[in-house]
Amino acid sequence: MSEDPFAALRQEMVAEIEAEAAFVGEQTGRPAFSEKVMQVVGEVPRHEFVPAELREFAYVNSPLPIGFGKTISQPFIVALMTDLLDLDERDAVLEIGTGLGYQAAILSRLCKKVYSVELLEELAVQARARLARSGCHNVTLHRGNGYHGWSAHAPYDKVIVTAAPDLIPPALIRQLKPGGRMVIPAGIPDLQQLMLVEKSAEGRATTKEILRVRFSQLEPDEPGEPAADRGRLA
Repeated sequence: MSEDPFAALRQEMVAEIEAEAAFVGEQTGRPAFSEKVMQVVGEVPRHEFVPAELREFAYVNSPLPIGFGKTISQPFIVALMTDLLDLDERDAVLEIGTGLGYQAAILSRLCKKVYSVELLEELAVQARARLARSGCHNVTLHRGNGYHGWSAHAPYDKVIVTAAPDLIPPALIRQLKPGGRMVIPAGIPDLQQLMLVEKSAEGRATTKEILRVRFSQLEPDEPGEPAADRGRLA
């Protein structure tokens, strides 16, 4: 077996994520992410989920453009949002905003099933191919407007959203199981907060602000032009 030429870069990325987690730990309440999350981040080939011309930058701790005005999220943000979900290997997870599939690939190694919704058909087609090549066979993709979730497979143990509505969509709260958790950016542009939503056994949802962020907007209706920023610190 040939040596992975990106292995060292992945470990450097993991070290940067750990340093950033410690730096903002007072804000997030998570100065260190779980061992299993960091192990998966250190294993998933991020270079398989970026355009070929950007492979050499795949392990920079920064968002990268993936076409159509979209980006793949900053690795630190991916790790933080994944850690906040407190995933269990039995979980069914709804992801809103597939992009080219990197976040879904991370989730697929930590839970039983991932249902992912992508607005743009072009990205959905590419994501399916990239996830299949990476052996992520427990991910099911759907082309649609994630603002409304994916009711066909609800309720979900966990929900993760990679675009920001002004307010948390009621449909996503409804599709979250009692006892479940959702991680979602929300707020008007330039004043977004990463939010943790927890649903009690009785079905009551509570929210907690985690960190200032900047994501593209999640609209109730399909936008004419996709926004540019997705998944980075504000």
